[in-house]
Amino acid sequence: MAKTTKVPTAFVAAGGLVGGYAAARWSRSRQLGGAVLAVAGTVAAQQWQEQAGGTAAGALTVAYIAAFAGSHPLAKKVGAWPAVFGVAGAVALASWAVADRH
Repeated sequence: MAKTTKVPTAFVAAGGLVGGYAAARWSRSRQLGGAVLAVAGTVAAQQWQEQAGGTAAGALTVAYIAAFAGSHPLAKKVGAWPAVFGVAGAVALASWAVADRH
């Protein structure tokens, strides 16, 4: 039986934030962007649960949602892409520290 390797949660979470914004911007469909964000967030949350437990998964999920919400006002100050990359980096770092570093 082959061993499966999971993509690190830091990449999944950051990819969901960046990919969700990119999908919404380039397709002009907020729903598509939201779907990308939601699917990646769900995958990350499941992996966080498996790797770090329920409390950590809950905290990282809150951080993921807060990053999405916080990117909007931040974008007004620094621009859309810098805001998205900034919050994605922050979530990736938190995810790595809590779930992937082990």
